[in-house]
Amino acid sequence: METTLTKERCVACRKDAPRLTDDEIAGLRHEVPEWKVVEREGMPILERAFPFPDFAGALRFGQRVGELAEAQGHHPAILTEWGKVTVSWWTHKIRGLHRNDFVMAAKTDAIYEAQADQPPQKE
Repeated sequence: METTLTKERCVACRKDAPRLTDDEIAGLRHEVPEWKVVEREGMPILERAFPFPDFAGALRFGQRVGELAEAQGHHPAILTEWGKVTVSWWTHKIRGLHRNDFVMAAKTDAIYEAQADQPPQKE
């Protein structure tokens, strides 16, 4: 599903960039409803676990998310397991959430949806 966020690019973020407020986060969450805001080490983090029928599909998805991250200059934590990939977005420089994190979450959803529409690859 394409959202307004999927059309945006990440912007360079400085250490003095403002973190999103609770109201701003609430306003953006409707565009990425499957994502949860969790707290780790005192920081809010945007996180979602994506299910897969096998490890190969999970690995391909993780690679595609990594390629997106490199192209956008904004990097998540990616945990790849059998049947599941957990992606966590936050802005390291500000130790919190920035609009970039929601942009990347929406783009990650788009990668997942595109992969789900493709037939499984033969090994």
